This record gives sequence, C-alpha cells and structure tokens, in this order.
Amino acid sequence: MPASESQQPGFTWLVFALMTVVSWGLYGIFLHTGQTSMGDPVNGRYKAFLFVGLAYFLTAVLAPLAMLLINGASWKMPAQGMTWSLIAGIVGAIGAFCVLLAFGAKGSPPVVMSIVFAGAPIVNAVAAIVMHPPEGGVSSIRWQFFLGMLLAAAGGCLVTLYKPNPPALKKPVPVAAAAPDR
Repeated sequence: MPASESQQPGFTWLVFALMTVVSWGLYGIFLHTGQTSMGDPVNGRYKAFLFVGLAYFLTAVLAPLAMLLINGASWKMPAQGMTWSLIAGIVGAIGAFCVLLAFGAKGSPPVVMSIVFAGAPIVNAVAAIVMHPPEGGVSSIRWQFFLGMLLAAAGGCLVTLYKPNPPALKKPVPVAAAAPDR
C-alpha cells in the first residue's frame, strides 16, 4: 500500500464511500434529465450516453493519468490487473447503458435506481463469495449477512412500490375559455 494511503485517518474511506453514494445517487436522475433534455425521444438516450462516455474519458482517463504522472508511478501493469480492470469498466458501462435503456422503456428514475441500488449490493455479495470464498465455506457465514441481503431486497421493493408520485402537471386554462369579468 502506498505511504499516502497508509497514513490516512481511520474513517477517510467512509468519506469517500459516502461521496460515492451521493454521486451514484444523483447519477440516475441526472442521466434521465440529460436524456430527456436532448429533445430526441428516439435517440436521446444514445446521445446522453455519448456524453457519459466523454465524461468517463475526462474523469477516468485524464485524471488517473495525471495522478500517475504526478506520483511518478511505474508504468508496469500486469495483464491480469489490466484484464480485470477492463472487464470492470465494461460491466460498469453496460450497467450505465442499461439504465438509459430502462428509462427509454418507460422506467421512471426513482423506480429504476431503487432496483439497481438495492440489487447491486446483493449481486456484489454473491459474486464476492463465489470469487473469494470465506474461510470455512458458505456455512461459516453468519445469519446476519443473509438477513442483510434480504433486507436490501425488501428495501428496494418497498421504495419502488411506495415511491412518492411527482405533482400532477397543471394544464393551462385556455384564454378563450376564461369567463369574462363583469
């Protein structure tokens, strides 16, 4: 571990995790707003995704390059690390694209994102167990872990089913239909 990471206070990771929660929590509604603001009901989602890709380039290519240069990092990158990192980027991009497709298929941002963010931790937990089995096998996992997965699923379901509805759009009263003042 680099010296700068080992010297960080004990809860610095939590600040970054919460920053991710805020960023990803805003992602769906901002993406939907971008898609609808394109003014193209057929191709607006693809146009929005094009700009997501541009943002990824600016954020995920240029920023790490700058940090690597600033830190004088070695440019040696093992094939396994590059492969898994590329796969991670691909599944992340597929997920972002599928969010747009869900919006295009008339899924509302609160419902789509509730399902995504309740389901993703469950998928992550199962994949982590499969890829990195716990010492003692699955039988060594405490019941609270499985309860947490059940609660995540129930929470996503409840948020989806009982989300607040946006206010109804008021139709403007036509001027000709207004009663004359007397």
